[in-house]
Amino acid sequence: MTSTRTADSFALLGKIAAAVGLSSAEATPIRLAENDLWRLPGRIVVRIARAGQQQAAAREVAVARWLLQHDVPAVRPLAVDQPVVVQGRAATFWEELPPHTPGRETHLAPLLRRLHELPRPSFPVGALNPFVRIRDRLSEATSIPEQDRAWLLERLSELTEAWTNLPQGRPHTLIHGDAWGGNCAVTANGAVLLDFERTSLGLPEWDLTSTAVAADTFGSLSRKSYHGFCRAYGHDVMTWPGYPVLRDARELRLVTFAVQVANHAPEAAEQAQYRLDCIRGRRGPRPWGWTAVG
Repeated sequence: MTSTRTADSFALLGKIAAAVGLSSAEATPIRLAENDLWRLPGRIVVRIARAGQQQAAAREVAVARWLLQHDVPAVRPLAVDQPVVVQGRAATFWEELPPHTPGRETHLAPLLRRLHELPRPSFPVGALNPFVRIRDRLSEATSIPEQDRAWLLERLSELTEAWTNLPQGRPHTLIHGDAWGGNCAVTANGAVLLDFERTSLGLPEWDLTSTAVAADTFGSLSRKSYHGFCRAYGHDVMTWPGYPVLRDARELRLVTFAVQVANHAPEAAEQAQYRLDCIRGRRGPRPWGWTAVG
């Protein structure tokens, strides 16, 4: 991460914090990636979204508050009028979690089951779009060859069409939208959900696919652990005929995310190219042993 990127984000944070009467003088960065996360004194986390994400940021806060009202453990928004929009960037404020560890599949499955059993909220959350931001990421890509970019765009078109012809799945519900272990944290009081940027109405199978991909694509989750996740949730998405389309869509998201990170972090370029080579059939069959970026 360049010092210029950090300095620019910090300057923006100062204006955002001042808008709600807070100081950013002692702020420390948590992660500057697709969204910028900063820690303020008083155990406050500020999440600065990309430009044009005001509606999504407002939805995140509304969803978190609604989940807490329905006794689903979730990260808590700060009791301020939010989001705050400065220079076209929407920011939200959250209570920092107490000491915690990343959630595992056994923590995530019960939370997803509870989430999927909820009634639909009274406020609009939008419909699932599994391909959101992918075309934008590719248009901005600077770290991959042009022929690979063209192939990824063609793959996006193929999967978009395949998505419209999925077989009948489970009834649509409120879904998290990005339900992997990093968006579940385990505190002394139990597991909680966080990051509701992609929460929407859609196929609950999409939430289950992230864990399936950890076993199927990454190879980071053993089959024994994956079957434990299925038992805890009550369903195995891999048995559904539509799963390969969801898996391939998830893989495409993960490839283009790595490409996006590599634009600003050259150390991610090797992993981005490796992921791309995998889905292009250049690296043999799954699992491929992908490693984290960003």
